[in-house]
Parts: sequence; structure tokens; C-alpha cells
Amino acid sequence: MIQQRNIAVCIILSFITCGIYGFYWLACLTNDANTVSGTNGTSGGMTVLLTIVTCNIYGLYWGYKQGEKIDLAKQKRGIPSSNSNVLYLLLCLFIPIVAWVLMQNELNNLAGANS
Repeated sequence: MIQQRNIAVCIILSFITCGIYGFYWLACLTNDANTVSGTNGTSGGMTVLLTIVTCNIYGLYWGYKQGEKIDLAKQKRGIPSSNSNVLYLLLCLFIPIVAWVLMQNELNNLAGANS
């Protein structure tokens, strides 16, 4: 269904490539969240484009919506969920890579629950 990613490798590659891998990771997070939640949201490529064009203003909205999608996916699987959308919004405002790490951890857990 979705691929589990090593979070440490994603962080290291994001720094080594000066953020270029971060854009790929952003696209993967978006596509994976759309897949696990069963929604047809904005695609990963469009998310990267809109985030760049709007100077990360769209990234704040994206972080909020990612929290909703991940919570929806957890509810569908009967896993207790919290309202993480506000947390992701605030983290995307101040330190986006931490929000991405938390999202990837949740997606890895959801991918492991499907196996």
C-alpha cells in the first residue's frame, strides 16, 4: 500500500541535498497520506509547487490538512487518534522538518498496521 521510510535517512538526505530531497519527501508524505486516508486531495507534485510559489503559505494549510488525513486514516483502522492538525500547523510554521518526521512516523505506523 504505502512504503515505510527510514526517518533518519530522510533527514540526512534533506540536509545533504540542501533541501532538494525534502521536496521529494514532501510529495511522498502527501501521496501516502492521500492513500491511507482514501481521499483525493492535492497530489504531491502540486503540493510542492504550491508551497514554493506561495513561499510556504500553502505549506501551513497543507500541514493542517495532513493532520486531518492522518487522523481520518487512524479512525478508519480503529486506532485512537488525537487532533494533530493544529500541532502540525504550528510545527510547519516554526520547524517544518519536525512536522514531517512526526507525519512520517504516523504513516510508517499505519503502513505497519496494514501488513
